[in-house]
Amino acid sequence: MHIEHPRVEWRYHTNVYEINLRQYTKEGSFNAFAQELPRLRKMGVETLWFMPVTPISKEKMKGSLGSYYACSDYTSINPEFGTLDDFKKLVNTAHQAGFKVIVDWVANHTGWDHVWTQSHPEYYERDGSGNFKAASGMDDIIELDFNNPDLVEAMIEAMKFWIRECDIDGFRCDLAFWVTLDFWKKARPVLDQIKPLFWLGEFDALDNPDYLEVFDAAYTWTWMHQTEAFYKNERNIQVLENLLQRYKEVFLPGTTGLYFTANHDENSWNGTEFEKYGDMAPALAVFNCTWEGIPLLYSGQELPNLKRLQFFEKDLIEWNGRYELEDFYKKLFTLRRNNPALAAGNGKVETRILDFKLDEHIFGYTRKCGNKAVLVLLNLSPYPSRFMNKDTGITGKCKELFSNEEKDCSADQWFELPAWGYKVYIK
Repeated sequence: MHIEHPRVEWRYHTNVYEINLRQYTKEGSFNAFAQELPRLRKMGVETLWFMPVTPISKEKMKGSLGSYYACSDYTSINPEFGTLDDFKKLVNTAHQAGFKVIVDWVANHTGWDHVWTQSHPEYYERDGSGNFKAASGMDDIIELDFNNPDLVEAMIEAMKFWIRECDIDGFRCDLAFWVTLDFWKKARPVLDQIKPLFWLGEFDALDNPDYLEVFDAAYTWTWMHQTEAFYKNERNIQVLENLLQRYKEVFLPGTTGLYFTANHDENSWNGTEFEKYGDMAPALAVFNCTWEGIPLLYSGQELPNLKRLQFFEKDLIEWNGRYELEDFYKKLFTLRRNNPALAAGNGKVETRILDFKLDEHIFGYTRKCGNKAVLVLLNLSPYPSRFMNKDTGITGKCKELFSNEEKDCSADQWFELPAWGYKVYIK
């Protein structure tokens, strides 16, 4: 049974910008990052996602600085970043500038010296020897026991802290599917009573569709892996179209997918967007911003950032004062915010994949809402292409987003795209 939650309206046209605070500035602090807000707002960023701002456990710490995701106290601030007052001030400044702010919430596990290991050891799962149970594949974190009702209440109280104290607008829930669905079903209505929140879950909608009962948006990991395989191996557009159809069938009304070419995990462990997608990366970015879903941008993608950032050490993003992709993202984010045809999770929008029988490398689709329409054409191949579509479902002149050229987008018109090229026509 699908329970309707008070889903926030602003989710329809938002985008998410993930902040790796440690690597963002030399200082790695809230106050230093605050200087970047005007630039990001000008670029069209809507929602700021802060990787965990809680302190990091020292016991069994990875590297010299440890993992953001090995928490030692759910209701304190990592001193590496500043103070609680600094964070409150940053959230307030962001709100005044028009941003929403969500924080990364790591409910499934804590670090080995979390305050609860002393005050409430009964909150934790145990291994066969009766010791705290290390998380699967990660020896710097230990598992919490969500069968303990006291732990459930304590976790919800900890989440309340950030809403009441810092006025955050939602949570990005780390490994949400490692936590029982019952917990999220209990937590969301309680926390939404304080303030209606945006709930982004780190789980693939295809793998854990039942979690969409609670979450507004879910990851599209399968799409991310499939597009990398598409670029590096066999280029079959039909495989991509079939996968998008599967996603379409699984999302409940009001829910949607998060689409990305980079995030903190992918960048550090699997490669930059250019290592993974090469020349196709810009076309995928256009897709992420115009398809049925919410686009995610990771710290430095606007540069673009060409290096893998170390996870447990200081490894500064190599800012150079030139944000070469700023205008590219600004155009896409602005169109997405202002055009009702690009709303995500809104039942009034019709999304249709087009058929290009004459060219198997072209992926195109229209999105329509009322009298507004957007036509997106992507050439997913290293060959220039000239092609025609028998029925775009659009009539008359459209304006292209990046070139401002006007073109008749009616049926039987010819289009041209360079290798790995893209065009976005607005009606």
